[in-house]
Amino acid sequence: MPTQTTVLTAIPYVNSTPHIGNVLTTLSGDVTARYLRMRGHAVWFQVGTDENGLKIKEAAENAGEPVQPFVDRIAKRFADIFDGLKIQSDDFVRTTEPRHVKAAQALFAKLQENGHIYQGVYEGWYDVSTETFFREEDLVDGKSPDGNEVRWVSETNYFFRLSSFQGALEEAYAIGTIRVVPETRQNEVLSFVRQGLRDVCVSRSNPGWGIPVPGDNSQVVYVWFDALINYLTTTGWPDASDWREKWPPVVQWLGKDILTRFHATLWPAMLLGAGFEMPKVVVGHAWILLGQEKISKSKGNVVEPLVLAGELAERAGISQTVAVDALRIYLVSTMGFENDTTFTYEEFDRRYNSDLANDLGNALNRSLSMAHKFLGDRATVPDAPIDPDALAAAATAKAGCERAMEDYRLDRYCDSAWGLVRYLNKAIDSWAPWQLAKSNDPKLASVLRSMLFCLRTTEGFVRPLAPDVADEMASQIGLPPLTDWVSVADPECLPPGKPIGHPRPIFPRLEAKTTPSSVPMETQEKPVQTTPVLEFADFAKVSLRVARVIEAEPVEKSEKLLKLQVMIGEERRQIIAGIAKSYAPVDLIGRQIVVVANLKPAKLMGHESQGMVLAADDADGTAILLQPERESAEGASVH
Repeated sequence: MPTQTTVLTAIPYVNSTPHIGNVLTTLSGDVTARYLRMRGHAVWFQVGTDENGLKIKEAAENAGEPVQPFVDRIAKRFADIFDGLKIQSDDFVRTTEPRHVKAAQALFAKLQENGHIYQGVYEGWYDVSTETFFREEDLVDGKSPDGNEVRWVSETNYFFRLSSFQGALEEAYAIGTIRVVPETRQNEVLSFVRQGLRDVCVSRSNPGWGIPVPGDNSQVVYVWFDALINYLTTTGWPDASDWREKWPPVVQWLGKDILTRFHATLWPAMLLGAGFEMPKVVVGHAWILLGQEKISKSKGNVVEPLVLAGELAERAGISQTVAVDALRIYLVSTMGFENDTTFTYEEFDRRYNSDLANDLGNALNRSLSMAHKFLGDRATVPDAPIDPDALAAAATAKAGCERAMEDYRLDRYCDSAWGLVRYLNKAIDSWAPWQLAKSNDPKLASVLRSMLFCLRTTEGFVRPLAPDVADEMASQIGLPPLTDWVSVADPECLPPGKPIGHPRPIFPRLEAKTTPSSVPMETQEKPVQTTPVLEFADFAKVSLRVARVIEAEPVEKSEKLLKLQVMIGEERRQIIAGIAKSYAPVDLIGRQIVVVANLKPAKLMGHESQGMVLAADDADGTAILLQPERESAEGASVH
């Protein structure tokens, strides 16, 4: 019977536009849930929206809308964005739903009955922006530690006896009943707890929006107290008899800013007070910064995820589906745990080109192109042993992925997965299948199956991160999607005799936008001009790119011309080159060369040439092909 596993994510406020910072938590939960499903778990994965609190009411008023229609509209925007990002949740909980109101009031009443909630007078500072209470000594220059304006509050409220749980929390962390990832954050939590916990105010005077305190409509439940209870709501508590099948969660995902005070201290204490188990692991990931600032709705420096994906789709000439998967991979592979990460559009483009176009796309294209070149148009997976080094590389990458997921380190998972991709690209150069084909070496079949095996294994690694890209990889390899983790890196996942699909570029390389910042100055008063002098701006128009020859054959009725099929990044081109007297076609297959990629197509001997090969003249006038000193990424710019 599958293991029942619950994955929880912090629910975002619905006070403004969702951005890449506050979807990172939900995306991380989705990747975790997809991975655990591949491991055979029966996963219950929750997402949702936090819709109570004074900040929500004031945001609606500022927008000139009644509160309920306002939160309905924004909550739908979050739901649409989650759908657009392929968040495959089992429950979308809203804190204004009747089921959540019932659960919040039930837990409040239970804690009250158990003697953990009492009434008293609260006087202190309140940060409406973060819905957080602060002591005088917590303020920095009269503002909250986050730099927000605070208001003085003096009213009779209800308090939760958090101070009485200090010892129990310290023991729980000491014996591992609950654990915080990364370890540095657990140390921060323990330091906070050991400084001494104070009872916390868990209600506010009723402003006309929020969940009423049971038995006292003059008060509403404090928004943080209410929002945390959504995790129980999604299990069906208190009505469902089987709610404990979904409790406790194996992991809760959230941002570091809501970790220490709330998810790692207040929430486990609330559960202890109710007699419920605590989450096994709480992950507090770092922030995404834009420049030097946290991406924030209140600051207005928002990067919207689906807009970003749409822009990438348009610039790269790919579908929105593939662009979303590219964004998913970027966000997960660059996410910070100990340290924040900085988002820039330049770095986003660079990672797309390096990780997807150059590494993954290059490996897929090269492997499938060579399979069809050397096995024929009806190529099938060779019945030959997989290279032991390839088997070891796949097993190492799989073990790395598994170790990473034990600590929910999605960044390290990506590092391990891409380790196999980079191994494959280097191994192809080492195996040199074009040389094996030239000499009819029987090792060719083993090498080709090894290449396909690495791709098939990579497809399994990619699936939790980018499900549609994984499906496309499976289709191009010619096999059904690999959805069972046990089969990943197993030779049986690539049975011999299966027809091999044809390569289709998934990630075309993005062209860099370059603007010359300066023009080289003349170094002589009277330069000797043996050839026309170009302005730098004119030379910058020439696109020189690294290409790989995948096919070569003589042009009929010509002694000088060869017809080359080359790959420039993800693009296949035909180039006619006058090098037949210098090179035999078989010697060119697999070689990297330099080409002019933006030359106007021309007809030579009735064949279209979509570029020009660069070559030097030998003393006897024969051609010497220009090529990189060492292996370069296909499609790389030459400058």
